Amino acid sequence: MSKKYTIRKGLNLPLFGEPIKELKPSKFVSNYAIRPSEFIGLKPKLAVKVGDKVKAGQAILFDKKNERIKIPSPISGEISAIQRGPKRRLDQIVIRANEKCEYLNFGVKTALKKDEIKNKLLESGAWTLLKMRPYGCLANPDDSPKAIFINGMGSDPFASKPGFSLKGKEELFSRGLEVLKQLSDRIILSIAQDENSDLLNNANDIEIHRFSGPHPSGNTSVHISRVAPLNKGEVIWTIAAQDVAIIGKLFELGELHLDRTIAAGGSGMKNPQYYEVRGGQSMKTFFSEETNKGNYRFISGSVLSGESIGKEGYIGLLAKQVSVIPEGENTDFLGWVLPGFDKYSFSKAYFSWLFPNRKYNLTTKLNGEERAFVVTGQYDKVFPFDILPNQLLKSIWAEDIEKMEELGIYEIIPEDFALCEVICTSKQPLQEMVRKGLDILYNEMN
Repeated sequence: MSKKYTIRKGLNLPLFGEPIKELKPSKFVSNYAIRPSEFIGLKPKLAVKVGDKVKAGQAILFDKKNERIKIPSPISGEISAIQRGPKRRLDQIVIRANEKCEYLNFGVKTALKKDEIKNKLLESGAWTLLKMRPYGCLANPDDSPKAIFINGMGSDPFASKPGFSLKGKEELFSRGLEVLKQLSDRIILSIAQDENSDLLNNANDIEIHRFSGPHPSGNTSVHISRVAPLNKGEVIWTIAAQDVAIIGKLFELGELHLDRTIAAGGSGMKNPQYYEVRGGQSMKTFFSEETNKGNYRFISGSVLSGESIGKEGYIGLLAKQVSVIPEGENTDFLGWVLPGFDKYSFSKAYFSWLFPNRKYNLTTKLNGEERAFVVTGQYDKVFPFDILPNQLLKSIWAEDIEKMEELGIYEIIPEDFALCEVICTSKQPLQEMVRKGLDILYNEMN
C-alpha cells in the first residue's frame, strides 16, 4: 500500500553549502567520545573506568531505570577520559582507538523469535537506534508498538539523502527490515516523492508512503500525523533508514558496526559532500582539512535542531549529518534601517524578498534579544500539524499537564518547532520549552 502526501506549510531555508552527491571514504580517527546527553530519557551509569580496554559493541553506559538498555562503544580501544560537568554530571566518555578495530561478537542465528531479537538488540546496544513516541526518547523494550516508522528522507538544510547513503547496503537494509517485522505487525517507510532509489521504492511487504513539500515534510512527526495519528496510551517506534542497515549487519555478522554515510554541509565546508564516518568520532581529526578558515560553529546534526559541539568536539553517536556555519560576530550599525538586499527575512522585513531564488550565508546571530511572548500568527505558516502552537507553548510554560495533553503534545517533539523558533518574533527558545514539557509529562506518567 502506498499513498502520496503533499505538505503545504513549511519553509526551506535558502542556505549556501548544499552537499553534492560525492562520497569521501573514511580514514583512521584516533579519538571517539560518547555523550549521554544525546540519549533522551537515559539515566546513565558507567560500566567502565579510565584505563579499561573495550571492544566495539561493548557497553560503556547503561540505564539506571532499565539496565537492559546499554550504550555501546563505537570502536575498540582504551577509555582515556571520563569528563564530568556541574554536580558531577556525566558529560562524555573519551575512547582512544586501536588502529585495527576489534568487535564483540553477539553470534549469528537466522531464525529468531521476537524476544530473542529484542535481547540481541539490547545486549549489543543497537536498541539505542530505536526511539519511541510520545516523548521522543529511547524506546521501552516492554512496550508493544502499534507501528514502526522508518524515515527514508530528509528535508532539513543539508540533510543526507538516504537513497544515496544506503548505496552498497541493499542486502543489509533488507535484512534489517526482516528483523523489524518481528517487532511489529505494521512497518511504515516514508520516502520523498522524487526518491529514485530502487532499494527504497521497492522494499517488500511494508507500507511505503511518499511525501513532498517544504521542511518539515521530512520529519517523522509529520509522517505519523498523516499515516497513523498517535492517540493517548498508544506507542510508536521510530528509526532512521541507515540505522535499519546497521541492525541488518548486526544480525548478518553478529557485530555492531556504527559506521554511516553522513552529509556535511554549510558555507564553512570547503567541499560540502558526503563522508563515511563512524559515530562518535572526533571532529578535529576528521574535518581539520575540510573546513574553511574563520570562526565557524560546528554542529552535530541539522542547523535547525542539532547540537553545537565546537571544532574540538565529537560527532554524535547517532548523527546523520554535520553542519558548519559562520558564528554571528559582527553587528550592523543601524542595520534595521538599511534595505537589507543581502539579508534573509521570512516576514519580508527587508527588500531581499524581491529575489526569491537567492541563497544566503546565514550566521548564528539571533538579530534581537528575548522579548515578550507575543502572538503573531507566524508559527501557523510553517507548522503543518492540526495543533495550536502558541496555545501549546503557553500551556508548557504554565506546566499545565491537562492542557498540554488536550493541545496535542504527544504528537510532537522539539525538532517540529525548529522553524517556529527560526521565525519567532519573540526570540523564544521554543525547542527547549517543548523538551521541558515532554520531560514533565514523561516524569508524571512514569
